Amino acid sequence: MNTKNLRVLTLLVVLVTAIILISCCVPEKPFIRSRIAFISGRDGNDEIYVMDSDGSGQTRLTNNPAYDGGPNWSPDGRQIAFYSYRDGNWEIYVMNSDGSGQTMLTNNPAYDGGPNWSPDGTQIAFLSDRDNFNKDIYVMNSDGSEQTRLTNNPAYDVDPDWSPDGVWIAFASRRDDNKDIYVMNSDGSEQTRLTNNPSLDGAPNWSPDGVWIVFSSYRDGNFEVYVMRADGSGQTRLTNNPASDGSPAWQP
Repeated sequence: MNTKNLRVLTLLVVLVTAIILISCCVPEKPFIRSRIAFISGRDGNDEIYVMDSDGSGQTRLTNNPAYDGGPNWSPDGRQIAFYSYRDGNWEIYVMNSDGSGQTMLTNNPAYDGGPNWSPDGTQIAFLSDRDNFNKDIYVMNSDGSEQTRLTNNPAYDVDPDWSPDGVWIAFASRRDDNKDIYVMNSDGSEQTRLTNNPSLDGAPNWSPDGVWIVFSSYRDGNFEVYVMRADGSGQTRLTNNPASDGSPAWQP
């Protein structure tokens, strides 16, 4: 082998070695941990806990003899809204993500529950039976002020879920003799029925782009997960098995 070829071979060996060393030294993309709020009765009654998304760091946030449930994160992850029976009836509270600063937002003898933050974090939609002894949908500022009724009819309205742009709220209602899914402006106007069948439709949840709504339905003889466009068109079954499928939730 002449000198020229030897130099070329040496350079190739050096280059390949460098590539291997660099690839070995580049750190793997770090696993981004996000926290999950959940309910557990592990300590004697239902309380709210948080954990990392890999299941580690399970930490109790609430601690009282009454029930605490329905945790719902604020969009910035700094606070958690929830409902509790700690003061003798169901009320909505908010706390910091570490469990500190637990503060009552609603205060009346009726049921208040099901808190759901608006996308910009300034408002919370919730359920209450304070005005006619059946559940309607209300909204309030995130500090509990300006509690305003959005729906008003003799049937119950439940499962409020904000569209990603905060313009619409999807919900379920029994106002037309069976439980169907509706949508309304965030001020309660333009309440529009999206599903219409003799069975039960509920638990609507918006897609991140606001184009689709996933929901659960009993229309085929057992609970399955369906999807439709935000205007109610294109209703399509996604799951199909003899067991119950429900509570669908889009990944952010």
